[in-house]
Amino acid sequence: MSNDAFLTRGFMLVISSPSGAGKTTLTRMLLESDARLTLSVSATTRPPRAGEIDGRDYVFLSAEAFTAQQAAGAFLEWANVFGNRYGTPRAPVEEALGDGRDMVFDVDWQGARALRASAPDDVVSVFILPPSLSALQHRLERRAKDSPEVIRERMAKAEAEISHWAEYDYVLINHDLDAAFAQLVSIVKAERLRRPRQTWLSAFVDGLYAAR
Repeated sequence: MSNDAFLTRGFMLVISSPSGAGKTTLTRMLLESDARLTLSVSATTRPPRAGEIDGRDYVFLSAEAFTAQQAAGAFLEWANVFGNRYGTPRAPVEEALGDGRDMVFDVDWQGARALRASAPDDVVSVFILPPSLSALQHRLERRAKDSPEVIRERMAKAEAEISHWAEYDYVLINHDLDAAFAQLVSIVKAERLRRPRQTWLSAFVDGLYAAR
């Protein structure tokens, strides 16, 4: 069999965490380390911010275009957030998975739940926990970007987010960034070896018998 015959089906790696637990850093490290991983680009109705590029940061759509695509089933999931709509375009994800490329999704528990409902066989979900709530608060305070009131709001939201940890396939505790990253890499490697994703196996086994 040629090397192309051994290509596997990709999967959707959904990573969630409360703000400050390390999700963004771990996702960036993972994308930089593995060329087979691609970050999913969401569509949104909100206007572009300074420096944002259409197709790289988001796919920017008018409300009318978003509604039309939504009605046509063009999104795997969508949500209304603070008056703007966000959605995951279906076509690029399905194309990537079929080509053996894995897609990374940086979403909250609601997005993870919606993606799992849309594509249960393709979703692998990981939740990142902080070592403690006090450590999480310290990380948020160390950023020196938010007022005490905003930090309190973020902590309340974090506790609500953490309450959904049991919905995920894997849960990592980010005591140490390098150790958490190594665990995340191990998850990716193991999931690529799952039998249903190795779509070439049936033909390979048939060939074993035929070669007797």
